[in-house]
Amino acid sequence: MGMLLWIAAVILVIVGVVTLIQGSVVLGIVLIVLGLLVGPGGFSIFNGRGSRV
Repeated sequence: MGMLLWIAAVILVIVGVVTLIQGSVVLGIVLIVLGLLVGPGGFSIFNGRGSRV
């Protein structure tokens, strides 16, 4: 599960950076933030409250 979250986070951040370069600042920032939230390294929206592994 952790590997899938990591891959999804990387894809979201890359798409966010590309979107920023193309000129859509708000959407790019939203995608980057979503990528950081989904990633298993820090806070994950898929884990319940207080269930840090």
